[in-house]
Amino acid sequence: MVNFDGTLTDNPQFSPNNRGMFYGDAVFETLRYSGDKIVFWEDHYFRLMASMRILRMQIPMQYTPEYFQEELLRLIEACGLTGKPARIRLTVIRNEGGTYLPTDNGVFYYALAGELDQPFYVLSDKPYEVELYKDHYLNADLLSTLKTANKLINVTGSIFAEENGFQNCLLLNTNKSVAEALNGNLFLVKGTTIKTPPLTDGCLRGIIRKQLIEILGKLDTYTLEEASISPFELQKADELFITNSIQGIVPVTKYRKKTYDTKVAKDLLGKLNAKVRLAN
Repeated sequence: MVNFDGTLTDNPQFSPNNRGMFYGDAVFETLRYSGDKIVFWEDHYFRLMASMRILRMQIPMQYTPEYFQEELLRLIEACGLTGKPARIRLTVIRNEGGTYLPTDNGVFYYALAGELDQPFYVLSDKPYEVELYKDHYLNADLLSTLKTANKLINVTGSIFAEENGFQNCLLLNTNKSVAEALNGNLFLVKGTTIKTPPLTDGCLRGIIRKQLIEILGKLDTYTLEEASISPFELQKADELFITNSIQGIVPVTKYRKKTYDTKVAKDLLGKLNAKVRLAN
């Protein structure tokens, strides 16, 4: 079942001139539904609106937080997922017309949903090995911080990881700093200091990244730094972990010959789950 621009259907009709397919001219949000609510919904909504404005899309008047929340919950109900943990993808695409220069800056959307295994974030105890992906580099600019439909670096990096037996890869930007993972933001722990790349390095403006920054800002036990991470720092770190909206926190257990602890990731995961329960 798909919510296609407000209509629930099993057979959405996409035009062959769809600009999302032509040019990746689209933005999207990946959301977690749990406990009868969309987790951190307001943060997702405002990021989506900001992304649309940056891409000079015309935002329809009806695209309020309440409108989208109601439409996504209608989708959840239609898919038989009410009360179950679920993953939702909401994609907004510029209307067809034009070549690189659009003739219509209006938009439409569609949303999909699927069931998840866990109603809350849990840490996996499976090995999780990563490697640097060096075939292509992220631009250290504003567009790289958005969730657009142009994710070829993430696609080719995921293929590289699978072919070489890695669970994930870390992406470098054009300054050769480590910017993020294929599917989330990166945090590095050294002693009581926790580092995460700044948005100016081209990393995703992640929702869970934002939540952890807020959590760490209230704790005396850790010092947070938003600073560039060089590849040389990876093997000196005590911990590495990756964050995203679906998995929460994913500890890295190995990078090359270095193995990592997971104590800080476990500590922060409990605090993140507590914040999820309290969030509207």
